[in-house]
Amino acid sequence: MTENTSWHARAAEIKIDGRTFIDGERMAANSGQTFDNLSPIDGRSLGAVARCDGADVDAAVQAARAAFDDRRWAGKSPAQRKRILIKFADLVQKYAPELALLETLDMGKPIKYSQSVDVGATANCLRWYGEAIDKIYDEIAPTPANSLALITREPVGVVAAIVPWNYPMIMAAWKIAPALAAGNSVILKPSEKSPLTALRLADIALEAGVPKGVFNVLPGYGNEAGAALALHMDVDCIGFTGSTRTGKLIVQMAGQSNLKRAWTELGGKSANIVCADCPDLDKAVATAVGAIFFNQGESCNAPSRLFVEESIKDAFLAKALAMLPRFQPGDPLDEATVMGAIVDATQMSTVMGYIAAGKNEGAQLLGGGDAVRTETGGYYVQPTVFGVDAGMTIAREEIFGPVLSVLGFTDIAEAVKQANATPYGLQAAVWTSDISKAIQTARALRAGTVHVNQYDGDDITVPFGGYKQSGNGRDKSLYALDKYTELKTTWIQVG
Repeated sequence: MTENTSWHARAAEIKIDGRTFIDGERMAANSGQTFDNLSPIDGRSLGAVARCDGADVDAAVQAARAAFDDRRWAGKSPAQRKRILIKFADLVQKYAPELALLETLDMGKPIKYSQSVDVGATANCLRWYGEAIDKIYDEIAPTPANSLALITREPVGVVAAIVPWNYPMIMAAWKIAPALAAGNSVILKPSEKSPLTALRLADIALEAGVPKGVFNVLPGYGNEAGAALALHMDVDCIGFTGSTRTGKLIVQMAGQSNLKRAWTELGGKSANIVCADCPDLDKAVATAVGAIFFNQGESCNAPSRLFVEESIKDAFLAKALAMLPRFQPGDPLDEATVMGAIVDATQMSTVMGYIAAGKNEGAQLLGGGDAVRTETGGYYVQPTVFGVDAGMTIAREEIFGPVLSVLGFTDIAEAVKQANATPYGLQAAVWTSDISKAIQTARALRAGTVHVNQYDGDDITVPFGGYKQSGNGRDKSLYALDKYTELKTTWIQVG
């Protein structure tokens, strides 16, 4: 039996539990309703999943509030919470093949990356925040001799986390790990397009020792379960990753209800600027191509706008187009596949709509542009490259698919101006051998992360988030704890 046959065999045998997870128990939605979870690989049904609504949200919030108020988690010592979160991470690695398979079946990414990237990053995030718990100190403020002022961090309370379908496990970990580390109770709502690993993480958390009620998972639709969480009067904080349009609604609902803290990580249209003095053209090409087509282009930080200095543009494009055959979509359960399926029919239609818009507006189609593997019943798009003008729709709007827009420039200042001419500000990059140019360009780019002579460098130790309509607050690093804690000043008169 080959390894690829093994993954297909495992997929045929895997048992999927689509019930919600509230107060430490698997259960049906209160209404009894479900939705059919379809795999983008071939359209197969993965089973029925609980369709949670406001009644389920009320039950989860009640359980989370009870767990927070009786301090079954927040009252544990930092060392105790640390041990549990590290065990949680260990168990994620123990169940790695199952979690990777669920991720690939659910949202279509290649199994090689579900294993090597998603599972590992999820476990690493849980472990890192577990290790951080007992290494964060509170403060004593400078005061007169007759006073003592303590500045302490306290958990905010009940945290709702709504995460997207493109990196379901990783995005969940980015929210739940710092929130749990800080001592909060958490309610996670995964996307209805990718609920399976979130539900399995709840089982694993319970096995690791996270007390009942502290971590709850509610699958369902955004306008039902998601809106109910955002509007709930007893949710203290909500963290959301997804589209800018939905993020604005989340913030509005937070304000309409109890003014809960609302943190958002939203869309992007990231610019990758390659100058003629780029130190390694082959590396710049490989990175530009690999980064836009990784995860089928379904990444909020994908470098979907490529600015190449005119004097090297032809050579750059020749090398880039020669790489496209390596990224042709394949069977996501084949370990040789590097680009898998688009998440569902709706997103497939969106991507193909943008490709059509590019053609209709006169963009130069340089490669790809077609739906493929249609005989499988799944959703696959060729890696697509367009030569564009800055005003074209595909050069301005987030596509969330394997589509690269290429623009030329002769003046770095003009390239930066065009790069910043977007409502987004998530990531950017500049390639140059001139250190002064690199620093000046990095300072000028309005983005939460700017890469220099690379695009893939990243770590849990650095914050992730954006400027402008790419959101507020930061995931990852110690800065993420700011979102899930309150600062308290205790002023003590001592004489």
